[in-house]
Amino acid sequence: MKRPRPERAPAEEEDDPGLFRRAMRDVAPVRAPDRVSHPHTPPPPIPVQRIEDERAVLEELSRLAGGADDVEIEEDHAYLRPGLPREVLRKLRRLHWVVQGELDLHGLTGDEAALATARFLAESSRRGLRCLRIIHGKGRGSPNREPVLRGRIRRLLARKSEVLAFSEPPPAHGGSGAVIVLLDARPGP
Repeated sequence: MKRPRPERAPAEEEDDPGLFRRAMRDVAPVRAPDRVSHPHTPPPPIPVQRIEDERAVLEELSRLAGGADDVEIEEDHAYLRPGLPREVLRKLRRLHWVVQGELDLHGLTGDEAALATARFLAESSRRGLRCLRIIHGKGRGSPNREPVLRGRIRRLLARKSEVLAFSEPPPAHGGSGAVIVLLDARPGP
């Protein structure tokens, strides 16, 4: 059974906004706190070590690009760090080690290729990779159809301390358009 609603007194017949204003007439606004509000998200970190590493790579590349201390490569297609047995070079030519990383330099200028190669070697060394393939191409798309990157990349490799040896792979694995690189087994910094 429904209960009858009590009748409203004449004062209660006001509208809701009027009732609210009347109820809040003695209320004062809250004062703002005397505090500094800090942003909730911290600023992104600055990758200082990466910036320093990139600066060092660019410095080294500019030194290498000068060519003042040109390294003589025994043969154009192979290099072996002095003091290592020739057996290492023979095994490298026959792909005794599994290729763990690859870099393709097609379409890059000489400077871009040198920078990409230096970064690739540094990252591979840091990750502890041993055997790499760098594809520099045969130069068929270059002016006069002469290889531009081949000699430059191989001179750069001969200067790098982490490179133990490099050799041209068999034709089925790139031939004169690529180079197989053997890095020092100790991982870099």
